[in-house]
Amino acid sequence: MSLYGLNRGQWHQVIAAWSGWLMDGYVSISYLLLVGVVSILLFPSGFTGFIATVSAFVVGAIARSFGSLFLGNYLGDRIGRKRLLVISIIGFSAFSASLGLLPTYASAGIAVPVILYILVFIEGMFGGAEYGGGTALSMESIPPERRGMVGAFVQSGFGAGFLIAALVLNLIASVTSLVAVGWRIMFLSTLIPGIIILAVRFGVSETEVFSDMSYKGEVEKAPIGALFRESGRPMIIALVITSALLYVNSATFSFWPIYLSSYVKLGVTTYTFYILLINFISLFGVLLGGALINRIGGRRRPMLIYAVIFTFLIIPLTYFSLSGNPAAYVTAMGVIAFTEAMIFSAIPALLSETFSKRYRVTATGFAYNGGNIAGSWAVSIIPLMAAVLGIGTAWVVNVVIACIILVAGIAVSRETWVAGKDEISR
Repeated sequence: MSLYGLNRGQWHQVIAAWSGWLMDGYVSISYLLLVGVVSILLFPSGFTGFIATVSAFVVGAIARSFGSLFLGNYLGDRIGRKRLLVISIIGFSAFSASLGLLPTYASAGIAVPVILYILVFIEGMFGGAEYGGGTALSMESIPPERRGMVGAFVQSGFGAGFLIAALVLNLIASVTSLVAVGWRIMFLSTLIPGIIILAVRFGVSETEVFSDMSYKGEVEKAPIGALFRESGRPMIIALVITSALLYVNSATFSFWPIYLSSYVKLGVTTYTFYILLINFISLFGVLLGGALINRIGGRRRPMLIYAVIFTFLIIPLTYFSLSGNPAAYVTAMGVIAFTEAMIFSAIPALLSETFSKRYRVTATGFAYNGGNIAGSWAVSIIPLMAAVLGIGTAWVVNVVIACIILVAGIAVSRETWVAGKDEISR
């Protein structure tokens, strides 16, 4: 019995990968939704403390790049996609939850933000392995004509995790004080999806592509070296695309909770409800984007069309979201989220087909997480620029520049798949 042309084993691989995106969304939004509380409890007071709080995203992004290269090279491309993902989810969930055990700045001083940065870095190392391992696991054993939609589904895991985290925090805030103990409960709750995902991954099969390489003795001894010898230009183009796209994502999905809580001054239950609605809308965007990929053709062309549409919409929608009307927040941010999610739908298929099976985990992980080094800066740069230019101008300038770079990067990239040609096994 099959569903969408995939058998039970293939769907198990897809769900195992999707769950990693869900974990990433849950962990990321947990911190984002608690930025106001974390800034007060774990960092020095004032604007400097606030910037230091959001700068943890840069620390995490750098760590993810190291993790994708290091763990991808020594685990994913040498001992297998499945084994990498079992190890990565253990470290990812354990160190994410450890943030809930930190003392406060009032009780332990400057040591607290230092320890937080260390924990975020280690967490990021394990989190960085998720993208490359999950992409390879989900894409390598399915037909090329299914990868667009399946890749979009896998990418939707991030939005699902975002949605669940908003629901959980809303529930916690309704029964207890976030400042007193709620923030600890939220961070500690990341252990729950981690345990469930670990159970899912223990029973998953290795991909046919890697199993075949192992059987034939074709596993690359030095994946990083082979990657940079053979795929330097594709990696540079991929990094341009992901840097711009993740900067847009940081300036929208990651910045919205900060904007609604710290600039609009909405209550926790109110802004988490808005974020919940916006992310629910985005799930339809990523799935529609995936459904249209085969109709439009290829990977590059759909992404380019989605990115151009998004670029034309972003200025009026951003200013509309600043109107001060709650309905405007949800409507404008919802449309932005929907369209932006369509761009992300093609990323798993595009990256997995760009790089050789011999270093696919290392390459796709670094192509995505390396882009997040630049992308993660938006949540720090926008508040700094807003202090001089105002929030509206700072926000629009940052997003528009990133959109222009995104469109240019996609335009110069090469197509990775056309009907009848399978590049995933090369």
